[in-house]
Amino acid sequence: MKDTKIALLGTGANGSCTAADLTRTGHDVTLVDQWPEHVEAMRKSGLKVSMPSEELLVNPNAYHLCDLCSLNEVFDYVFVMVKAYDTKWICHLMEPYLAEDGLMVGIQNGMTAEEIAEIVGFDRTIACVVELSSEIFNPGFVQRNTPPERTWFGIGSLTDDMKHRVAEIEPILLEVGKVAITENIIAAKWMKLVINTMSLGPAAMLGLPLQEALKLEGVKEFALKVGTEALAVGQKRGYSIEPIFGLTKDDIKDTNRLLETLFDKLVADVGPAARDCVLQDHLKGRYSEVDLINGLVAEESKENGASGINNQAVTEITNRIRRGELEPDPANMNIAIELSS
Repeated sequence: MKDTKIALLGTGANGSCTAADLTRTGHDVTLVDQWPEHVEAMRKSGLKVSMPSEELLVNPNAYHLCDLCSLNEVFDYVFVMVKAYDTKWICHLMEPYLAEDGLMVGIQNGMTAEEIAEIVGFDRTIACVVELSSEIFNPGFVQRNTPPERTWFGIGSLTDDMKHRVAEIEPILLEVGKVAITENIIAAKWMKLVINTMSLGPAAMLGLPLQEALKLEGVKEFALKVGTEALAVGQKRGYSIEPIFGLTKDDIKDTNRLLETLFDKLVADVGPAARDCVLQDHLKGRYSEVDLINGLVAEESKENGASGINNQAVTEITNRIRRGELEPDPANMNIAIELSS
């Protein structure tokens, strides 16, 4: 497998962690990113990943997105690790560099798998769910909160005739964390979206790491309401309930505690000081994925004639933060309660 050519699109926090592990273990991996300073830092001084029990320094093969036209080669596997809202344009850009029998793997939040398949073909697409918490604020340096032993990937195909190719991706991602092959990857991705609705936007709007946010009165109860709305949308779509994060079907058989079980597993795995990707976006003044997570649930709930008021509250507060009308602050919990009452 290590003689295959891999491209990794998007070396933000999780992309950098993945790229570092693949580089360390000898894979032929090319990094492509749109942040010039990060690319230059990796070229000059390497990529440093700090973990709870070790530090990793590698010298990756990094390219700026503008240099893509100079890559006179095709790749066997392309790992897409950009923000969900960047999926379409970057997959269109990268499609000519994917081998005819290659695979594009969407390792992202949100429901991007079918968007990728529509661009490169269902016969060249593998979907993925990931549990990995990391942070990047400075070029060339990543704080990885979830070490390899607590990192988890779920992978699967979108069509039955592609199931035999899923196993090609498993040994590569095993260099980064644990891997499970799922028969129902789209349902599994929705289950991850459900947990993301509960964890990313709600904690970020309070300006706190998830574990700190959950110490505040009413936060977990609000998160469970948010998750219940998201779960209902998934059921309306016809998705089954799938175990993720390394849990088994037995672990989630008590449907009365389904959301709590999944949520508690995530909280335990990410670590006490982890700042989620949405909070990082707030601190950087960037657009986040909340519109494609909580916003999607709120919109579909309305279309279904159901209540998505709690997800709408998270979306509204997040957009106010983006517009500069609010700061991430625990006081935003009071606004969320007002908006959802």
